[in-house]
Amino acid sequence: MGRALRVDVGDHVYHILNRANAHGKLFTKKSDYALFESVLTEAKERFDMRIMAYCIMPNHWHLVLYPHADGDLAKFMSWLTLTHTQRWHAYHDTVGNGHLYQGRYKSFLCENDAHFLTVVRYVERNPKRANLVRKAEEWQWGSAWHRHIGSSEQQKLLDEWPVPMPRDYFSFLNEPQTAAELESIRTAVQRGSPFGSTGWVGTSYVPVKSRAGSNTRRFLRSDTEMRRIFRAKTQRMAL
Repeated sequence: MGRALRVDVGDHVYHILNRANAHGKLFTKKSDYALFESVLTEAKERFDMRIMAYCIMPNHWHLVLYPHADGDLAKFMSWLTLTHTQRWHAYHDTVGNGHLYQGRYKSFLCENDAHFLTVVRYVERNPKRANLVRKAEEWQWGSAWHRHIGSSEQQKLLDEWPVPMPRDYFSFLNEPQTAAELESIRTAVQRGSPFGSTGWVGTSYVPVKSRAGSNTRRFLRSDTEMRRIFRAKTQRMAL
């Protein structure tokens, strides 16, 4: 059975995550976290990726990305995970000792409205939800900390959001999310399905080149059709 197909269309927001292999830990000391951040920074510069939010946890990480063009997400994530794996093993002197990650990263599309804010809060609240800190922005290894007290150089890692930031954002960030919000995000993660309003999910589209070479918008009425379109696009990119 082949691998599950990925949606990789530009100018859309994605929530991406991955976990350590065999329920282990990826990050046990500051240098482990700093290593991943350095690779993330290098990947951003190399592929011109817009980073909306991120959070590095002891056994997994989350990214909220906003790629410019079709195929950008796969290029960015492939380089990021491969480079981090190689440098992690080199740093820990464990080259050849097996997989670092449990598998390929998971990703899903996110609508640029209140759903975007829900996903960013979910990502940035991770350390507070895990009782690692009292306030989400106190966790040094994430975008909330960078946005709150990071230096101007550190804040360059983050890009402007596609929606306005709420007033008094950090109070908003630290408010508990509802059970319904958490369930809806976790369902999207498990299924790899778009996270947004019913109307948006039902009419998600990808830009498709017509035979004349002009861009058109192809509306996708189901996740199955979306995957079929991207199967064809991925196959062409691999040639």
